[in-house]
Amino acid sequence: MVRAFIMVKTAAGKSEDLLTTIREIDGVEEAHIVAGQYDIIVEAVSDEVYDLMHSVATNIRDIDGVADTETYICLG
Repeated sequence: MVRAFIMVKTAAGKSEDLLTTIREIDGVEEAHIVAGQYDIIVEAVSDEVYDLMHSVATNIRDIDGVADTETYICLG
């Protein structure tokens, strides 16, 4: 099992709407609006690193209103 945290920067005023959409993506375990450099933090899991990066991270990045993402794969 591979776990990652995906930091999401959104367009102004879009965080609440995007949070609902992101929570519905397969592989997303949790997602929360946060204060700081990014607007949403997502915890995602998958069987393989490739699957996580290709499906979950790409699906989030392609949502209208997502300005930027940064993915951190857990190593231990």
